[in-house]
Amino acid sequence: MSKNRGTIILYRIRTKTTKSNTEKFCREFYGYMDKSNYGKYQYRRKGLLDRIPHVKLIRGAIIIKKENCDEITQFLKKFNAEVHVRTIILVKKDKKQLINE
Repeated sequence: MSKNRGTIILYRIRTKTTKSNTEKFCREFYGYMDKSNYGKYQYRRKGLLDRIPHVKLIRGAIIIKKENCDEITQFLKKFNAEVHVRTIILVKKDKKQLINE
Protein backbone atom coordinates (compact mmCIF):
# COMPACT_ATOMS: atom_id res chain seq x y z
CA MET A 1 0.00 0.00 0.00
CA SER A 2 1.24 3.46 -0.85
CA LYS A 3 1.99 5.98 1.89
CA ASN A 4 -0.43 8.35 0.17
CA ARG A 5 -3.38 6.08 0.82
CA GLY A 6 -5.58 5.72 3.85
CA THR A 7 -8.91 4.19 4.74
CA ILE A 8 -12.07 6.13 5.44
CA ILE A 9 -14.73 4.52 7.61
CA LEU A 10 -18.24 5.91 7.56
CA TYR A 11 -20.54 4.58 10.24
CA ARG A 12 -23.79 5.18 12.04
CA ILE A 13 -25.55 3.49 14.89
CA ARG A 14 -28.92 2.11 13.89
CA THR A 15 -31.94 4.17 14.95
CA LYS A 16 -33.53 1.39 17.01
CA THR A 17 -30.51 1.13 19.32
CA THR A 18 -31.30 1.90 22.96
CA LYS A 19 -29.88 5.02 24.60
CA SER A 20 -27.84 2.97 27.07
CA ASN A 21 -26.30 0.91 24.25
CA THR A 22 -25.47 4.09 22.32
CA GLU A 23 -23.82 5.58 25.40
CA LYS A 24 -21.83 2.38 25.95
CA PHE A 25 -20.66 2.55 22.32
CA CYS A 26 -19.53 6.18 22.67
CA ARG A 27 -17.65 5.49 25.90
CA GLU A 28 -15.83 2.45 24.50
CA PHE A 29 -15.11 4.09 21.13
CA TYR A 30 -14.21 7.68 22.04
CA GLY A 31 -13.43 7.41 25.76
CA TYR A 32 -14.86 9.74 28.43
CA MET A 33 -14.16 11.81 31.53
CA ASP A 34 -15.03 9.89 34.69
CA LYS A 35 -15.75 11.99 37.78
CA SER A 36 -15.76 10.81 41.36
CA ASN A 37 -16.43 12.32 44.77
CA TYR A 38 -18.98 14.79 43.35
CA GLY A 39 -16.63 16.00 40.62
CA LYS A 40 -13.64 16.53 42.90
CA TYR A 41 -11.54 14.04 40.93
CA GLN A 42 -11.56 13.53 37.19
CA TYR A 43 -10.09 10.65 35.23
CA ARG A 44 -9.80 10.27 31.49
CA ARG A 45 -11.02 6.80 30.54
CA LYS A 46 -9.54 5.88 27.19
CA GLY A 47 -11.52 4.47 24.31
CA LEU A 48 -10.52 2.52 21.23
CA LEU A 49 -9.67 5.63 19.20
CA ASP A 50 -7.24 6.85 21.87
CA ARG A 51 -4.75 4.19 20.86
CA ILE A 52 -5.30 4.24 17.09
CA PRO A 53 -4.03 7.15 14.96
CA HIS A 54 -7.02 8.68 13.23
CA VAL A 55 -8.51 11.84 11.76
CA LYS A 56 -12.09 12.53 12.78
CA LEU A 57 -13.79 14.42 9.96
CA ILE A 58 -17.35 14.72 11.20
CA ARG A 59 -19.60 12.56 13.32
CA GLY A 60 -19.54 9.12 11.81
CA ALA A 61 -16.50 9.60 9.56
CA ILE A 62 -12.88 8.79 10.44
CA ILE A 63 -9.70 8.30 8.42
CA ILE A 64 -7.27 5.63 9.61
CA LYS A 65 -4.36 3.55 8.40
CA LYS A 66 -5.30 0.39 6.51
CA GLU A 67 -3.74 -1.88 9.15
CA ASN A 68 -6.24 -0.66 11.79
CA CYS A 69 -9.30 -1.17 9.60
CA ASP A 70 -10.25 -4.68 10.75
CA GLU A 71 -10.08 -3.80 14.44
CA ILE A 72 -12.36 -0.79 14.06
CA THR A 73 -14.87 -2.45 11.75
CA GLN A 74 -15.18 -5.44 14.09
CA PHE A 75 -15.80 -3.08 16.99
CA LEU A 76 -18.47 -1.16 15.04
CA LYS A 77 -20.21 -4.36 13.94
CA LYS A 78 -20.28 -5.53 17.57
CA PHE A 79 -22.60 -2.57 18.19
CA ASN A 80 -24.67 -3.34 15.08
CA ALA A 81 -23.54 -0.18 13.28
CA GLU A 82 -23.96 0.41 9.59
CA VAL A 83 -20.38 0.56 8.24
CA HIS A 84 -18.91 1.65 4.89
CA VAL A 85 -15.15 1.35 4.21
CA ARG A 86 -13.23 2.88 1.29
CA THR A 87 -9.58 3.41 0.39
CA ILE A 88 -8.75 7.06 -0.23
CA ILE A 89 -5.80 9.24 -1.23
CA LEU A 90 -4.65 11.30 1.74
CA VAL A 91 -4.12 15.04 1.62
CA LYS A 92 -0.92 16.36 3.17
CA LYS A 93 -2.65 17.46 6.41
CA ASP A 94 -4.28 14.05 7.01
CA LYS A 95 -1.08 12.15 6.18
CA LYS A 96 0.88 14.24 8.67
CA GLN A 97 -1.71 13.68 11.40
CA LEU A 98 -1.82 9.90 10.87
CA ILE A 99 1.96 9.55 10.90
CA ASN A 100 2.66 11.85 13.87
CA GLU A 101 0.18 10.28 16.29
